[in-house]
Amino acid sequence: MAIPRKTRRSIDCDATNQSRSVRGPSWPMLARLLATMLGAWALSSSALGLELSGPQQQGALLIGQVAPGSQVWLNEKAVRVTAAGQFAMGFGREAELEQRVRVQSPVGQTTVHNLTLSQREYDIQRIEGVPSRTVTPPQERTKRIRREAGRVREVRATDSDLTGFLAGFVWPAEGRISGVYGSQRVYNGHPGSPHYGVDIAAPRGAVVIAPASGVVTLAEPNLFYSGGTLIIDHGHGVSSTFLHLDSLLVEPGQSVKQGDRIARVGSTGRSTGPHLDWRMNWYGERVDPVTIAPPLQEGHTPPLLKTDGRK
Repeated sequence: MAIPRKTRRSIDCDATNQSRSVRGPSWPMLARLLATMLGAWALSSSALGLELSGPQQQGALLIGQVAPGSQVWLNEKAVRVTAAGQFAMGFGREAELEQRVRVQSPVGQTTVHNLTLSQREYDIQRIEGVPSRTVTPPQERTKRIRREAGRVREVRATDSDLTGFLAGFVWPAEGRISGVYGSQRVYNGHPGSPHYGVDIAAPRGAVVIAPASGVVTLAEPNLFYSGGTLIIDHGHGVSSTFLHLDSLLVEPGQSVKQGDRIARVGSTGRSTGPHLDWRMNWYGERVDPVTIAPPLQEGHTPPLLKTDGRK
């Protein structure tokens, strides 16, 4: 996937070169060494640059490009890279602002890129006088909640070589944005869990489509908190989760293409009204779908394309 020119951004870096001492050199050895050095210099001056597409801020999912055959690490964590040098990396709600990306070229040259994220401000609401029974789930439900949460974490940790994330994303439903990523409520002085998705207000039964190609890795009709829940693996740790669904139209192991119908909007689980809660992850990092989806139009998602919603 070629990264759009308008979103490309090269990152300043420091290069680390290692030299060799040659004992008893011969002309053939010197010739080979010189050719290797010249090749490495050419690569460092052109193909070793790191290009990232997306907003460099907390909560962002970025798509990167390096020279084919290179290896990439984010803060010493190995990142899966395609044969063409493409990869994804995500940063959570409270990610450290200073990040370190290390790239090793096919010939072994290493470059270190220092990436500075922009800090985000989130909507925090403080609510007092809320009955405790509405804030804390019943004790008898605790085991179920933990079991379901563990299953979701396991699925989101999927590390496949799928590349659906490279083709771009569309909005999975059409409607007004009624909830944003990172917002949080504080009940009776006790912070609740931040909201890690974007809510799209839509009528019950409205169609939900796949925002990008992938494979269904979880399809559960009735989880305690999220009700009807669906997860699609887009590859390289990138996944989409859809919550509070009224009905599921796909099953685990099924491949889907961007625009395929996958579910219908509902209000299942702990929900106050029909809407789609769309969440995205890069492995365990919860990222903001808005950073990868097409721009909103005055607080609404763009109209679904005529080709969207095909089955």
